[in-house]
Amino acid sequence: MSITNPKQALYEQFAMVAKAMGNAQRLEVIEHLAQGSRSVEALAAKMKLPTANVSQHLQAMRRAGIVTSERDGRFINYRVSDESVLAAFAAVRLVAERQSAEVARVVHEWFHRRDEMEPISRVELAKRMKKGLVTIIDVRPPDEFQLGHLPGAINVPISEIKSRLSLFAAGRDIIAYCRGPWCVMSFEAVAQLRSKGLSARRLEDGLPEWKAAGLPVESGL
Repeated sequence: MSITNPKQALYEQFAMVAKAMGNAQRLEVIEHLAQGSRSVEALAAKMKLPTANVSQHLQAMRRAGIVTSERDGRFINYRVSDESVLAAFAAVRLVAERQSAEVARVVHEWFHRRDEMEPISRVELAKRMKKGLVTIIDVRPPDEFQLGHLPGAINVPISEIKSRLSLFAAGRDIIAYCRGPWCVMSFEAVAQLRSKGLSARRLEDGLPEWKAAGLPVESGL
């Protein structure tokens, strides 16, 4: 079939991709898949949603080319198609951060009230890691940590911060990170550590952005 209006044809495809991402739960799916491949069942458990609902979201996203899948025994694992999906997610987030009054209100009232200190950048953290000047904690769940984490990071899930304070030396900077720049867990971790008199800061974003910048990643426990 000949295309009489190629520009319109392209825009319709662009709109299909945008529509497939235009759902809060699908954006959360992307955040989870940015940590590593997941089955429908695992995603449903993490998101506390019915498996059928998550499956419907994934099918719509697969039709738009946002995710791909492969079978692993009884399970079908999904992952983001490539780094362009994460870049698109980041672009949407940036526009909202700059232009949405509601986003600004939530960031100010929830996030900044918990941590007004400027987070450490990836470049600065990489320099300090080489010099052995920081303790890095990954506050994501163990299954996400096992899929990939910053070199030398210690997995301390947010629920275990208070019970594992003996890990941290007084006077040594602690850097916490999790899934991304607005991941609640890193804010909570920093708040808990500071309440105990420890020096703690957040990484400016999370593991997906660290990987996308070409910085080294380890896997396993």
